Amino acid sequence: MNDEQVQGGSLPVAVVTGAGGGIGAAVARRLAHDGFHVCLVDIAAEQVGAVAEGIRANGGSAQSAVVDLRDEDQVATLVAGLQRLDAVVNNAGIFDERAFMDLTAEDFRRHYELNLIAVFRLSRHAVTRLKSGGKIVNIASRAYLGARNHAHYVASKAAVVGLTRAMALELMPQGILVNAIAPGLVDTPLLRALTPERRAAQLALQPTGRAARPEDIANAVAFLAAPETDFITGQILMVDGGKSLGGASGI
Repeated sequence: MNDEQVQGGSLPVAVVTGAGGGIGAAVARRLAHDGFHVCLVDIAAEQVGAVAEGIRANGGSAQSAVVDLRDEDQVATLVAGLQRLDAVVNNAGIFDERAFMDLTAEDFRRHYELNLIAVFRLSRHAVTRLKSGGKIVNIASRAYLGARNHAHYVASKAAVVGLTRAMALELMPQGILVNAIAPGLVDTPLLRALTPERRAAQLALQPTGRAARPEDIANAVAFLAAPETDFITGQILMVDGGKSLGGASGI
């Protein structure tokens, strides 16, 4: 845990992984705005600390934690150190593009370790602290429907969808609701890292003509994580500007 050890008192507590930027940072800001004390988790200490500081500067309640989600002991320590736990947003993940014939087994292992097993690892520890009404929101991807040039990523996110549905069934008796968001193209550093030609090609496939903003994804997460949302579980919410209506090509 970082130096921000102060907990949120009587506020509901949400853990958001991959919160040092992009979707995770937007989710953390939105949940703080909605009245959560947010524990921002990332492996990048400077970035996640800056996001947490920004939330506090704007009147929100937040702390940051530098955690390698591949490390069982670090995850266990994170969860045990929280005063309470009401919601978990499993957002951390990795992505890269590579043609199917260029992929190796190691590429699959690397994506599964962070995109899937880390989701399971944190969720399993979190369930020991979540009470009835607790929420787990996993960030999958519209790409689970299928996409070119990143079969390893597609497979890992399809596994997140399956894990979400299985968790929802098993955790239902405890009153813990588990859902997933499946974003389409999002304006994050990953998108901006593409060549201009590749980026233009992806945007041309968008019915909206634009990529989602991280805040668009955060709005959907906030709905599923809200205490008032109490009759939805095992669902995969597409937040892709209608892209899934037009087939499964692209991201």
